[in-house]
Amino acid sequence: MEKTDQFDHLLNFRDVGQTVNERLESHLLVAGLLFRSARPDDTSTEDRRRLCHEFKIKTVIDLRTKSEHIKQLKLHGVDPAVATMEESKVANNGATVTAGLRIPGLEYRNINLNGGAYEQALFRRLSVWNQLKMLAMLFAGYRMEAISILAKEVLLPGGLTGLAVDSLDHAGNEIRQVFDILAEPSSYPVLVHCTQGKDRTGLVVALVLLLLQVQVDAIRHDYSSSELELLPEQDERIKEIREVGLTEDFIRAPPEWIDEVQDHIVQRYQSISAYLASIGVDRETQQHVQNILLAKQE
Repeated sequence: MEKTDQFDHLLNFRDVGQTVNERLESHLLVAGLLFRSARPDDTSTEDRRRLCHEFKIKTVIDLRTKSEHIKQLKLHGVDPAVATMEESKVANNGATVTAGLRIPGLEYRNINLNGGAYEQALFRRLSVWNQLKMLAMLFAGYRMEAISILAKEVLLPGGLTGLAVDSLDHAGNEIRQVFDILAEPSSYPVLVHCTQGKDRTGLVVALVLLLLQVQVDAIRHDYSSSELELLPEQDERIKEIREVGLTEDFIRAPPEWIDEVQDHIVQRYQSISAYLASIGVDRETQQHVQNILLAKQE
């Protein structure tokens, strides 16, 4: 399996097909098409060259929120207002955006997996008092403090599985957008990432692997690999989650997570195919993804 130490500044990178094939000791998936990683914002010139020329990445699916983008732009000394203006200008011309921290030459597709209906669903679970308090903080510009209210009252009780279940139930539109991209042969090779490449990315990859009928043991292995791959940033991650009121459990990637996610899909939607159909990923689109990523069996 491709290891993150091959890169100067890119964590949790791997070829999903190769990872699964090595775990199963078979040639079930086509390697070199679907990759996953943590944010590539800090990649060196050499890292970027390798992503473009060695791994031949063509499309990047970025699952992060607007707040995460703004934070990274500020950390790198880029004015978010200028980056947004340039991004809008280029997008209106129908070209690939290269503003901000993006790698020139790649097609970027921003899909905020935790936006829209997901945010609204979580917000409705807050008490009326905390809803008002959160809105007041957001209005006053205290975004992290506002997020901590949601984290403590809603995210913390549900744990990692709760995050995934809420995404499944309330981020169907965003998940459908991801599958629409994955159903297009011209998109590949594709790199999917969020901030750490663990939970949102892990959920998307797990759904793809379930659709491809990959053995659960291999999906567990792929997901849980993130815990070891992210060790170099463990202290920073612990600090970040404590700032919003979460515990260290949220930096883990327990293998049983996939079993709990799959149980929810089966209990509520009957099957992965039925779940995808319920959010607008029709059988034809599902078949396209399978045809692209499943290796031809002789």
